[in-house]
Amino acid sequence: MYTQAMDTMGKDSGDAKKAVRSAEEMQLEERFDARIDAGDFIEAKDWMPEHYRKTLTRQISQHAHSEIVGMLPEGNWIARAPTLKRKAILLAKVQDEGGHGLYLYAAGETPGTSRDQLLDALHTGRAKYSSIFNYPTLSWADIGVIGWLVDGAAIMNQVPICRCSYAPYARAMIRICREESFH
Repeated sequence: MYTQAMDTMGKDSGDAKKAVRSAEEMQLEERFDARIDAGDFIEAKDWMPEHYRKTLTRQISQHAHSEIVGMLPEGNWIARAPTLKRKAILLAKVQDEGGHGLYLYAAGETPGTSRDQLLDALHTGRAKYSSIFNYPTLSWADIGVIGWLVDGAAIMNQVPICRCSYAPYARAMIRICREESFH
């Protein structure tokens, strides 16, 4: 996660002054990098480079948006599920996905961006979500495919995030992965 942002350092601004770092900033970044290399967690109030903070915000918000958008295809079938038992199961699953989005929005706020800003970025197209979670569900069988393939792939991708360097995200992901495994 952190290394992807390193490639963009200095590209965001046309200001040459912003690319110049003080000796104090360089020391802080060396200590930060040492903590990352040692496998330590970074907490919200810890010092972090701006490009790390931007990457966190982008990745966590994309993940949160994906969880919320992921509710839509299955939520569309709650009223049309073939039995009351299946309606209840589907409702619980959709509710879980909404909760996952909320955990992630809470983690996404910790680097300093408000939830309103995160949602505004999604609504204006400045933020993205994973389109895998927004396929149309034309038949009841599509719900089974989502549960098997899409949710299965999601859990495989999400388990490693439980060990990411940013502690609020890692804690949210531990809880989410436990719940996803239950689906």
